[in-house]
Amino acid sequence: MTVPTRAVLDDEHAIVRGLWRGVDVLRWLALAYAVWSVWERHEQVAHPVRAVAVLAVLGAWTVAQAVRPMRTVRAYAVELALGCGAILATRLVDDAAVITAGAKTIPTIWPAAAIVGFAVLRGWRGGLAAGALVGAASFVEVVEPTANTVTNTIFGLLLGGCVGYCVDLARASHAALAEAMRLDAARAERDRLARTVHDGVLQTLSFINRRGLDIGGETARLGAMAAEQERILRTLVSQADLTEVDHAVSGETDLRALLRHVEGAGVQLVAPAEPVLLPRRVADELVAAVEAALDNVRRHAGEGARAWVLLDDADDEVAVTIRDSGRGVPAGRLEEAVGQGRLGVSSSIRGRLADLGGSASITSGAAGGTTVELKVPAGPAAGAARERSSHDHGSEAVWRPGRRRAP
Repeated sequence: MTVPTRAVLDDEHAIVRGLWRGVDVLRWLALAYAVWSVWERHEQVAHPVRAVAVLAVLGAWTVAQAVRPMRTVRAYAVELALGCGAILATRLVDDAAVITAGAKTIPTIWPAAAIVGFAVLRGWRGGLAAGALVGAASFVEVVEPTANTVTNTIFGLLLGGCVGYCVDLARASHAALAEAMRLDAARAERDRLARTVHDGVLQTLSFINRRGLDIGGETARLGAMAAEQERILRTLVSQADLTEVDHAVSGETDLRALLRHVEGAGVQLVAPAEPVLLPRRVADELVAAVEAALDNVRRHAGEGARAWVLLDDADDEVAVTIRDSGRGVPAGRLEEAVGQGRLGVSSSIRGRLADLGGSASITSGAAGGTTVELKVPAGPAAGAARERSSHDHGSEAVWRPGRRRAP
């Protein structure tokens, strides 16, 4: 079987295009049959001039559709109206006795082109509706239905319904094939990128992780961060299941592991023995707020100041407390910083926690030292916080180490 190209898929399905050509041919054949029918029984026609006029109108529309085909509902509504009108005009051409005796209508099967056209445009529902209108016109024209009237009406309904159903199936299969081709192309592109990433980025991150663990110290924490990013990136390029990808990027993560890199010279991390799980986006924003607080300690607490990061997991909230032994924050200094456009505390810390549905408090003791207490909801409330954070921050789904704002 020949695989359709993208150019074919961008156009109407081949079956649909073939049906349109069939409608054009049917219209001409039906017109020729209508002319022959009138000529064959011209002795029974009471008003030949009127019959010729009706056929001329049908012929003019047939020529117009051949010269410039119109595949719209409006155009086929006009054609359907012409077909039904021609059926009803038979009463102006033939005597009542001839009609009752079962004589053919003036257009004969010409309205069938409009029925098929509606079936192609609107599926089986459109085909049945058009067939019902033509059948109704036939019953009105004959007044006393004959066996031919009933047979022709059933034929019109079957024609419209069956063709429309086939068109619906063709379009559905066309859409399914296009989607399958899109997924195949996306999968092939992902495989190509996966090879590139595996040969370059993943191996580099893995090397950084191994060397960091061997060297120790600050480099070990850098290696741990590289290992975390390697895990996420490996999931992105290797998982076909979008659920797994979403879990890797935005699922729950252990806040202790994300905070481990802040521990170092002058900073001590105190965390529970059990994992502290939070939605990935919430955890990323909380870590960024802790980084901003520690950055302020390094900048403003003074030489030799130490800091402690205390992580506490309660039933309904997670709290991170940053305490330092520095000189403290003078009264009114935070408000003055906001007025000067220095938004480290108000934006990087308080703003982030507000977006997460949490809170941030900053206090200084009389003898010096500053305490920053960050609280975010845990459990079901954390899911709502994640949705708010996702809406506010767009596609910034993965935390990037080192991202800080000026204090």
